Amino acid sequence: MKTLYEEGRRRELRERLRRLTAGSTPRWGRFDAPKMVVHCADALRMALGKLPTKSKRLPIRHPPLKQLFVYWLPWPKGAPTARELLERAPAEWDAEIAGLLALMDEAGMVSREFEWPEHPAFGRMSRRAWGVLGYRHLDHHFRQFGV
Repeated sequence: MKTLYEEGRRRELRERLRRLTAGSTPRWGRFDAPKMVVHCADALRMALGKLPTKSKRLPIRHPPLKQLFVYWLPWPKGAPTARELLERAPAEWDAEIAGLLALMDEAGMVSREFEWPEHPAFGRMSRRAWGVLGYRHLDHHFRQFGV
């Protein structure tokens, strides 16, 4: 499984992110490139416990559905997300890119003792699940913009 904890995977994501421009056109969805970058950065802030989100009591919080969604099933285009990950307006492009790059490294290098917050949809998750989910989320949105 690809994960944010692997330096090679983070390097791949950094290279893909650097190919994105503020004017890149999405292949699907309603995000423009700046809003997608903000969404991805805020998702990592959420994972790191820096952006509180409200929990949703959904069936996907429980095994085996949680594992299917986190590890195996393809991500649907236009899947719902936490409201808190849609609220922030983009700032200056280069600053947003630098912020996302820093958050990718911070999330990928978090200590094994880190106390992960609850995910709003998936509830309590292991360190491994957070690393895989983080990679898959970024990959999904980078593919949305063809990078």
